[in-house]
Amino acid sequence: MTRAAFLDRDGVLNQSIVRDGRPYAPRRLEDFVILPEAPAAVRRLKKAGFLIVVATNQKDVGEGLTTRETLDAMHAVLCEAVPVDDIRVCTCVDECPCYKPNPGMLLDAARDLDIDLSASVMIGDRWRDIGAGHNAGCKTVFIDRGYAESLRHTPDLVATDLADAVDKLLGSLSAPPGKKNT
Repeated sequence: MTRAAFLDRDGVLNQSIVRDGRPYAPRRLEDFVILPEAPAAVRRLKKAGFLIVVATNQKDVGEGLTTRETLDAMHAVLCEAVPVDDIRVCTCVDECPCYKPNPGMLLDAARDLDIDLSASVMIGDRWRDIGAGHNAGCKTVFIDRGYAESLRHTPDLVATDLADAVDKLLGSLSAPPGKKNT
C-alpha cells in the first residue's frame, strides 16, 4: 500500500472566487488560475513519496452552472501545470457518499489505487475537506484562507497556503513523536 496526499482543488491548487467571504469554484476556463506555489509544493509531496490525488466537489456541473467540458478543460490545465496522479470529482447536487465531507472519493481512491488511508493526508481550505479527511481516517491539514465559515473538526495542522502546508506536513513527519507543528 502507498500513502497519498489528497488535495482539494479550489483554494488549494487554483484560486477560488470569493464572494461575501465564501469561496466558489471558477465556472469559466478563463477564471481558472493555478496558484503560484502549487506546482513546486506538489512536486515536494511526490518527492516525499506521496501519490497525489485531487478530491474535489464540483456541484456547479450538476446544477448546470458550468459544463463537464469546461471542468475537463480546467483539469487538463491543472495536470499540465501540477504533477497530479489522479483526480476524483463529485458533481452531485444533493448529498451523496462522495460529496465532501463524506469520505467516498477518498475511500474509492484508496480501493482503486491501493492507498493506506491511515498513512495519508487530506489538505484543504474548507470544513468539508477536513471533514472528509477525518471521516476517512487521514491526517488533515487546513489551509486557512479566512473564509466566513467554521471548521467542524480540528485539523492536525494549520497552514497559510499549500507551500506552508507541505512544509508543516513534512516537518511533522520528521518530528519526534508527540511534537506537532501548528
